[in-house]
Amino acid sequence: SAQGLHRGLSWLQSCLWRACSMLLPKHRVLLPAAVRAQSSVSGDLVPRTSLSRPPWPEPIAVSEEEERSLHAAVVSTVNQRIHRQEFGRLFAVVHFAGRQWKVTDEDLILIENHIEAECGERIRMEKVLLVGAEDFTLIGRPLLGKELVRIEATVIEKTESWPKIHMRFWKRHRFQRKKIIIQPQTVLRINSIQLAPRLT
Repeated sequence: SAQGLHRGLSWLQSCLWRACSMLLPKHRVLLPAAVRAQSSVSGDLVPRTSLSRPPWPEPIAVSEEEERSLHAAVVSTVNQRIHRQEFGRLFAVVHFAGRQWKVTDEDLILIENHIEAECGERIRMEKVLLVGAEDFTLIGRPLLGKELVRIEATVIEKTESWPKIHMRFWKRHRFQRKKIIIQPQTVLRINSIQLAPRLT
């Protein structure tokens, strides 16, 4: 019976080997030693494509002095443009009433809330994330300083939205609820976006 058991086990092993060899691909399987030898000889196993390596050139290491000189050159160029008023129309990204708005002069924005100011009053938007022109952009980390940029707006109108109907209904349960939602709204007009005469 021991011989029969041994024969049965060897037969089972051969069946399993045949099944596994049919499932595996036909090409040769490299052993770990072969993989190590190949990697040490050829270098990279992954081919150099746009997915394995980005198409843009690798960044060049710049010393701190060169970086400071480049920064000073950029700041002086922007200061000259601001001094001569050669930047054209400005745009800004402001954070107001829980949202971010990209605004420029004479824009109207509709806010889904009432604010404390009355109609006709001028307000200042103090949370400015970004100010830009055609040739340069000033980005805050996270906000720009209050002395660097000044954005003023006027409250044009305080009104309410048209009625929105929110309906809940369960079929075969005799359940339905109807809710009419009227949202307060405020309309603002952006009056001006002003930059400081000089960057610090």
